[in-house]
Amino acid sequence: MPGAPTHLFTAIGFKLISALLFAAMSALVRQLSETTPVGQIVFFRSAFAIPPVLLIYALRGEFMSAVITRRPFGQLGRGTLSVFGMFGNFGALARLPLAEATAIQFVSPLITVALAAIFLKERVRIFRWSAVAVGFIGVMVMLVPNFDASRYTAAGAASVALAGSLLAIFAAFCNAGTVIQTRRLTQSETTSSIVFYFSLICALAGAVTLPFAWHTPTGAELTMLIATGVLGGIAHIVLTESYRLASASVIAPFDYSAMLWALLLGYWVFGELPSALVYVGATIVAAAGLAVLFRERWLGLQRAREAGGPRRPEI
Repeated sequence: MPGAPTHLFTAIGFKLISALLFAAMSALVRQLSETTPVGQIVFFRSAFAIPPVLLIYALRGEFMSAVITRRPFGQLGRGTLSVFGMFGNFGALARLPLAEATAIQFVSPLITVALAAIFLKERVRIFRWSAVAVGFIGVMVMLVPNFDASRYTAAGAASVALAGSLLAIFAAFCNAGTVIQTRRLTQSETTSSIVFYFSLICALAGAVTLPFAWHTPTGAELTMLIATGVLGGIAHIVLTESYRLASASVIAPFDYSAMLWALLLGYWVFGELPSALVYVGATIVAAAGLAVLFRERWLGLQRAREAGGPRRPEI
């Protein structure tokens, strides 16, 4: 098909840009969390994502499709999961090195496989279940340093790093649930409405916390707070564009570029270097996720080739 290679390279470029923007947003959250309550960060991250999203869709003539929904309770359910996921993710970023918090989040696609089998009744065969098991082993490897008894001695009754790790895992479960709910919503809702209501519900949830926990930001902090929202909103738009131009099985493996950005930003901005076990665990999790993605890609090509003949059994 003429132009297909150009579209593919553009899609991959958009995916890499979105991963960089999300990593930069996470670095800002990590910086802000030293002085600013998580709920306040959630509010700014969500509220200031709405203007760029609405502007882009208005320029496309899709404004009404962004604000009209036929499934308000479905949007509310997805938004609620997103709220818990965002609070968990930002709480993890406040307690963990940037690269470590990012690496643990890579288990989310594997959790999605398990939840799809339970809630969507998708048929999940032994290969994908094995990948899920391997991925969780990778997470446990990353968590090993956080069970060091000396950390408890140094930190008193609780380990900040362990709490951050548990929050990251909780966020990964919430994000996987969000993916499941998104699959349901896409049967009747537009992508623009899903993105808009995600931002709106998270902004409202963050706003509820403001009377109880508020830090008056300096000029620099206010700039960073607004930037988290703008970066997050633009990243969502660019990510959506990447999936418009190429299939998910082609684009999804480039999610793992986020680990590279997190390592670079973590080192340059915070001077953080993860332990060797974090590298080992992240590699195991990434390998398990990529194995599932490439397996699905291969099966899709097989089905396309054999569309007119008998299908081979899946593994």
